[in-house]
Amino acid sequence: MVDSRPGRGDRQGRPGGSHGGDRPRAGGSSSGGSDRRSSSGGRSGERSEGGRPADNRRQQGTGGRGGKSGGGRSQGGRPQGAGGDRPWRERPGREERSADQKIYDGPDIPDDISAKDLDKHARQALQGLPEKLAERVSRHLVMAGLLMASDPETAYLHALAAKARANRNALIREACGETAYAAGKFSEALAEFRAAKRLSGQQMYAPMMADCERALRRPEKALAYDTADVRKNLDDAGNIELSIVIAGARRDLGQVEAAIRLLETEPLSSASRAPWVARLRYAYADALAEAGRREEAVEWFHRTVAVDGEKATDAEERVAELE
Repeated sequence: MVDSRPGRGDRQGRPGGSHGGDRPRAGGSSSGGSDRRSSSGGRSGERSEGGRPADNRRQQGTGGRGGKSGGGRSQGGRPQGAGGDRPWRERPGREERSADQKIYDGPDIPDDISAKDLDKHARQALQGLPEKLAERVSRHLVMAGLLMASDPETAYLHALAAKARANRNALIREACGETAYAAGKFSEALAEFRAAKRLSGQQMYAPMMADCERALRRPEKALAYDTADVRKNLDDAGNIELSIVIAGARRDLGQVEAAIRLLETEPLSSASRAPWVARLRYAYADALAEAGRREEAVEWFHRTVAVDGEKATDAEERVAELE
């Protein structure tokens, strides 16, 4: 669905789109970060209140805004609901909705948001739903993608509205997992990824699931995802994302040298411009810094800056601090 990144770092990316290969995506990108940094995205030991990982997930997935169907805002500048200018809660004669009903309703969807804005692979994953239901679910997923970076809480509510209408769909459960992950709701995210895995039979959620365990301060459980069976079912990028998370879990347990050795098995000098390259190099540089190998850490922070054109990490700041 969305692109997420491994590690509970402050400016480093989460595991996400890259680890799943060409699977359908149901959302946009994840939100920005937390106050804490780790091996996969900032300094270890500085943890936010919720223990959430920061995020630099790619902003793709369902979030493309393709075809438009009209204006999307009322005179007051508020997004219009699907039924026009006034959402149900402002219309006369409406009784207050229950909590479950409000989840089902979901946040308002601007009229210019179309089901066609959902990418074709995600639309294919919803083909088993009745046409009108698929349209409403698709529009909620589009909103989840569009809001993932800027307003992950509302993105999560859109994903929950889709789930309330079709909770046996793997793509929708993935959307719930990734939006919950972006919003720092790691227990909820883990439950949703488990459901998506049961429904799809795929291992592609393993990096994010492991990272949720880290965020919940259960690094031992994160390590349990590093198995031969999981590894063989991830693509190359997914395996790298999992290594970043596992290295972070090793560091959580005080096993810094083990984390460094694991990261050194990955293509640190890759010429690829994929987002995982900056995340991998940052994780390695951060581990070296924790191990007291300052000169090497500076070198690898510099090498991170060289491939981090979008400034997804705080590598430049780390260089300045260390130098």
